Amino acid sequence: MTPHPLSARCVLLDIEGTVSDIRFVYDVMFPYAKENMLPFLHQNWGHASTKQAVVAVANDAMFDDPKNWLGEEWESNPESSIAILSIHLQKLMDSDSKATGLKQLQGLVWQTGFETGKIKAELFDDVLPALQRWQRAKLDIRIYSSGSVLAQKMFFSHTTLGNLASYFSAHYDTLIGPKKECDSYKRIAADSQIDSNEIVFITDVYAELIAAQQAGMQTVASIRQNNVPLPTEFTGLAVNSFDALDITPLR
Repeated sequence: MTPHPLSARCVLLDIEGTVSDIRFVYDVMFPYAKENMLPFLHQNWGHASTKQAVVAVANDAMFDDPKNWLGEEWESNPESSIAILSIHLQKLMDSDSKATGLKQLQGLVWQTGFETGKIKAELFDDVLPALQRWQRAKLDIRIYSSGSVLAQKMFFSHTTLGNLASYFSAHYDTLIGPKKECDSYKRIAADSQIDSNEIVFITDVYAELIAAQQAGMQTVASIRQNNVPLPTEFTGLAVNSFDALDITPLR
């Protein structure tokens, strides 16, 4: 099969369903976060990063200050605060929420899992060879995922193939904007200082493909085992392996 030719300066990658099997995320990472969230909160309540994430969770729940939700002494009274917070977090995780605060907390929990070796990220076989090709071609490689930037960095720093963090020049999460909104992709292009039409975005999610196209990006649909099938009206470029792409750098 002849690879599909594309010309670009940047490759922007989704994670779940694009570089890693969706089942790894749902069967390994999500259960780990769910099982370890409560002990993590008890052990790390006083840490600045935890407090910052709790503030974000409160904001997502429409409270401008955690004290209006968790009580005036939320910082110094962890037992009561954690009891309220953990119920809310479990509901968010059960619904696969993409809320920014939840993702920040999950990232902190996953950091512990990755750093202790309890989790190692698993990638599709074609991913590392593609990263090596694109790096040799001096293409800019970036990540855009609903998982926090911290979680993304931990993911690629602790894979079954070793530390792959050096392949990526930047990471984006929902702080840049929701993945199904056109403006998020415009912000990424502006941040990268690369024209939208010189960026190839690869993802398995139809709404993300449409949003990126509306922002002017080139798009490729990732067709992997266990992914949700694309709508029948999708007529764009779709591949089941990065080997099917021949991305050459614009000069």
